[in-house]
Amino acid sequence: DDIVYLRGLQLDAMIGVHDWERGICQELVLDLELAKDNRVAASSDELSDAVDYQAVAGSVRALASASAYRLVESLAEAIAAHVLDEYAVDRLFLRLAKPGALPGGTEVGVEIERVSTRGQDLPS
Repeated sequence: DDIVYLRGLQLDAMIGVHDWERGICQELVLDLELAKDNRVAASSDELSDAVDYQAVAGSVRALASASAYRLVESLAEAIAAHVLDEYAVDRLFLRLAKPGALPGGTEVGVEIERVSTRGQDLPS
């Protein structure tokens, strides 16, 4: 598969398990790799045939800012499900980091890979 990627996308979210985290927004950093055959888009040169990375970024930012998850893992799963549901990608790799969350470290986070189930329950 071909890959369209977004790296270092800054998200603001209320996230965390500690009481002091429940009333503030924190900055998270997202990397996304979206697998899709890009030959149609390359041939047509039309955005409608491509992964619109600006639309992906905007919708992911909106999802994160409206969320109130306690765990980075939960937000990562929600983002993955959203992207797979809304955009025609075959699979994705997601890295979600929470900078400064660990004293003496630069960041903590999760990495997940998910595959689309689109069309898998259709008869062949």
